[in-house]
Amino acid sequence: MRLGLVIDLDTCVGCHACATACKEWNTSAMTAPLTDYDPYGKEPSGVWFNRIRHYEIGEYPNNKTINFPMSCMHCENAECVTVCPTGASYKRAEDGIVLVDQDKCMGCNYCSWACPYGARELDRESGTMKKCTLCVDRIYDETLPVEERQPACVLACPAHARLFGDLDDPESTTSRAVRERGGYALMPELNYNPTNHYLPPRTRPAISTSDLPRGSLARKVKEWVNRVIER
Repeated sequence: MRLGLVIDLDTCVGCHACATACKEWNTSAMTAPLTDYDPYGKEPSGVWFNRIRHYEIGEYPNNKTINFPMSCMHCENAECVTVCPTGASYKRAEDGIVLVDQDKCMGCNYCSWACPYGARELDRESGTMKKCTLCVDRIYDETLPVEERQPACVLACPAHARLFGDLDDPESTTSRAVRERGGYALMPELNYNPTNHYLPPRTRPAISTSDLPRGSLARKVKEWVNRVIER
């Protein structure tokens, strides 16, 4: 079993609901707390497991914004685990989730330097490294209804842009989405074999306007929609 996330870049609207839900849940979870630094000052910062990057692709007027959520990829060949001198970073054999033992971590930053995805964050107050746990304390909680045994980010996404499941199961929702939509992992050339995958934005066909008279309201509306689709 290899649990992970599949993120649909076509439907992600960049609302940060996943990031805030993650922050809220994990503030009281196994690696808690997630410290905030000067939260009401001029330069607020803090520890976050999910961060959403925003990129502009294409050239005007055919440019568009891509919202790109980033968190731990739970790699099969996790270099962050290999370089850890204390064994604090480890990968669970039963589900492939990469975790950090807070009692063993000495905050040396080796794992952070080894991670090409910028997924680890040093909590300056505890002096330990923290990262996405896939809400491991939630997904195995049998006191919760089955449908709620998912990472907080998945449950919070209003656009249903995040899927959670077993990427080793070819019939899981996540595996089918990757197969049918041409999902991909980041930086495959590094041979880390990330579990998390991304689904690319779809190419939408233009709406035909040839059957509508020029200057009609319907034609103007459809031409406007086509311009939006191109972006």
